Amino acid sequence: MTVQVIAAELAIARLASFGALIDARSPSEFAEDRLPGALNWPVLDDAERKLVGTEYKQVSPFEARKRGAALVAKNIAAHIARDVMDKPKSWQPLVYCWRGGQRSGSMAWFLDQMGFRTHVLEGGYKAFRAAVMAELETLPQNLTFKVICGKTGSGKTRLLSALREAGAQVLDLEGLASHRGSVLGIVPGHPQPTQRAFETAIWDALRSFDAGRPVYIESESKKVGNLRVPEALILQMREHGQCLRVEMPDAARLALLLEDYDFFLKDAELFCRLLDCLVTLRGRERVRAWQAGARAGNFAEVFLDLMHIHYDPGYLKSMRSHFTGFDGAAVVTLADGSAPTLARVAAELTASP
Repeated sequence: MTVQVIAAELAIARLASFGALIDARSPSEFAEDRLPGALNWPVLDDAERKLVGTEYKQVSPFEARKRGAALVAKNIAAHIARDVMDKPKSWQPLVYCWRGGQRSGSMAWFLDQMGFRTHVLEGGYKAFRAAVMAELETLPQNLTFKVICGKTGSGKTRLLSALREAGAQVLDLEGLASHRGSVLGIVPGHPQPTQRAFETAIWDALRSFDAGRPVYIESESKKVGNLRVPEALILQMREHGQCLRVEMPDAARLALLLEDYDFFLKDAELFCRLLDCLVTLRGRERVRAWQAGARAGNFAEVFLDLMHIHYDPGYLKSMRSHFTGFDGAAVVTLADGSAPTLARVAAELTASP
């Protein structure tokens, strides 16, 4: 048999047809980003790559290649023994590394010699990345977005979840970014992905949508935490999206915020450290008052004050400035953030044209 080299565009179109997507890069490269659903079978781990690279520069390329070959053979043998022995002859993997060179070539050669129809991604992850970035420029233009707008705490994220459960197409940027999108938006225990991984996740979601049906999305800014939303997606949302303005009574908003940010009630110092970011906008004296209230356990009062003084005015100004359809948006009323309320409203929205 002969290893089949496949171009990135064709590989992307056929991703679901491969028995496995095998990433032969090191664990740190894999952690930064990879093809959706890929498995990491490193032919050299991070320490081994460093060792071989150092020997290449300080001793000689020949000695480095010998050491590298021994390590690669050992590691591939381990992967075969652990991960390949149960695979049927019909199994067809796609293997890739950084540029589709020696690492993926070595892994693919062994698999091919065993009788598996093996493919190598031409140009490797680098070519895949280029294809993803190109498609992120065009995919949003093919979709119709319904933009869920609303003040902080009005249940936008919960409504997106209810819409997904009701069968709607949903792009949850905050979920993909592991961040709620504000200065207080960290999700404890869930660090944000890398920028590349965030972009790949958005691309993977966009390409799965049916262009004949709307996609519900929240009215995000250009950044979600530390991550940048692709420019073409932002433009499509803001200039062509149909805004739906969610409104909820302040008492219900406050109750929802206290539920969603309950971890701050157990860690007032974390809350206070994050509030320091608002000094430039709201002044040292006001921020210190909020911090004192949090340390005293008066989170309800602090959250309500933050809503009225910081979040609401800033949000309305930003929405009117950036979203062309905001002022004429249809109003979606949520009495509260409870599951029955959200399910009912989601059903009404998905039933309407």
